[in-house]
Amino acid sequence: MYHVHFLEMNKHGVTPETPGMQRGHTTEIVRLMGSLSQSYNPRHYVIADTDKMSEEKIRTFEAEQEKSVSPSQFTIHRIPRSREVRQSWSSSVLSSLSALMSSVPLVFRLQPDMVLCNGPGTCIPLCFAGLLLGVLGLKRVLIVYVESICRVETLSLSGKILYYFSDYFFVQWAQLKDKYPKAVYLGRLV
Repeated sequence: MYHVHFLEMNKHGVTPETPGMQRGHTTEIVRLMGSLSQSYNPRHYVIADTDKMSEEKIRTFEAEQEKSVSPSQFTIHRIPRSREVRQSWSSSVLSSLSALMSSVPLVFRLQPDMVLCNGPGTCIPLCFAGLLLGVLGLKRVLIVYVESICRVETLSLSGKILYYFSDYFFVQWAQLKDKYPKAVYLGRLV
């Protein structure tokens, strides 16, 4: 019933979110972006302010896209990281609030049609800021979550939260679809 082409419903811009783990999440979102139509332009990538590797991967991807297809418009934005690896839960509340306070003005300014994300904690404040636009009646933002390929039997913390708030929730393993009926399983996406 659903397939990846639902992403072509609105072509005014896509805001994929690409922070988080230093290697895996960015690689996955870049692969996912490579399968999207070039009509998703401009693209706004949001990465954690402490993430050094993702910007380079994004710029490399976009340069390759520009060579093979048409010129692309993209911007990389930075927000505070919601939670550092091994950060205590109590202190992560404050850092998540800081990330949310940076996400709200960014999302309100960009007015994205869609937030496409794949698991790092920094996507939570971006998604909530997108949902806030809808709650306030300013704009309906589609929240599309793709669980990381490495999540085979359980959802990530971001997945457990966004399962209830996303418009589309994709998993890449059949056993996750069995546990989470709202999830859409199409096989490997990245």
